[in-house]
Amino acid sequence: MVPPPPNHQAIQQFLSSVLSQRGPSALPYTEDTKWLIRQHLVSLTSTFPSLEPKTATFTHNDGRTVNLLQADGTVPMTFESVTYNIPVIIWLIESYPRHPPCVYVNPTRDMVIKRSHSFVNPSGLVAVPYLQNWIYPSSNLVDLARELSMIFGRDPPLFSQRPRPSPNPSYHPNQSSLTNPSTFGSVGSGYPRQMVRPPQYPPPSPPYGGGEGKAGTEDAAEVFKRNVINKLVENVHGDMLLLRKTRESEMESLFSAQAVLRRREEEINKGLKEMRDEMEGLESQLQVVLMNTDVLEAWVRQNEGKVKGGMEDIDVDKAFECVDVLSKQMLECTAADMAIEDVVYSLDKAVQEGAMPFVQYLRNVRLLSREQFFNRATAAKVRAAQMQAQVASMAARAPRYAS
Repeated sequence: MVPPPPNHQAIQQFLSSVLSQRGPSALPYTEDTKWLIRQHLVSLTSTFPSLEPKTATFTHNDGRTVNLLQADGTVPMTFESVTYNIPVIIWLIESYPRHPPCVYVNPTRDMVIKRSHSFVNPSGLVAVPYLQNWIYPSSNLVDLARELSMIFGRDPPLFSQRPRPSPNPSYHPNQSSLTNPSTFGSVGSGYPRQMVRPPQYPPPSPPYGGGEGKAGTEDAAEVFKRNVINKLVENVHGDMLLLRKTRESEMESLFSAQAVLRRREEEINKGLKEMRDEMEGLESQLQVVLMNTDVLEAWVRQNEGKVKGGMEDIDVDKAFECVDVLSKQMLECTAADMAIEDVVYSLDKAVQEGAMPFVQYLRNVRLLSREQFFNRATAAKVRAAQMQAQVASMAARAPRYAS
């Protein structure tokens, strides 16, 4: 259990600290209600200094344990013009303040709970009308404590089980009526049969700071004013939550845009790097081309004088010499095939321009196609013969390499 703070300022700091905790030690209240819970407890401790906020472990009926806030102390009540303090514990359950708190009467060792009390069961659980008619967000702990004081003043829930003391001069005369057994009854069959009376406690001393005070009804104007203030506070709190959600959504959209921009930046950087690499490759290829150009230009300059003056006597058909008969035959077939292609192309142009009759075009194309077919067939056979000869040559050279 966290110990209670010593003063009002310390109480505010204590509540701000425990309600702002995160992680496993965080209290199980929703974020949108923590501010209102703090206000309720601050107002309660200001109005009833005998009640102090703490954190303690609460055990549910199903055995679950949870760390909750509680207001522990006493509530003053006035019975027959004498003020007494009733020890209570007000637990703020997980769903508070949308649901009412859980209030228990906390008797000391010399006290017992009144049997068949209208609002307190034998376990000490309090069920006053204010709890049953709890309305969020107007209901609060201060009004609850006032109603407890008023109801307990009409019907005290606790009795002292100490034996009746002998008369002494220090006994308060106004408390004589409290010893009448007809007023409160006996303790019960489970206790010694003796005269009992309501708790006769001296006026409360610090830190409770009790004393005789009014416990009657409150002015309706004050109640209305407090309800209006609570409503305004709730509206302001709701507007703050709405504004916070709006800003969070805007931040989420900005974060998304930032992520897209970063991804695009990475893509641009990657593309820029690829372009630089390609530029370097092109520059290296350009250097190779320039070097080859210089070599070719040098060769042309060296051989230009050799053929100068004898260009007219060069036979184009003899410009290339074949190494064997198959190569010469391949050259002739390839040349004839390409020449027929050129002739067919010229015939197509002539037909389109109307310079040749269509019948004559078909006859010439049929003859040329036949001749081109034979040339291509011959070239295929020559190519096969060349491939076979090359394989045979490689096979003949293999034993020499092996030896």
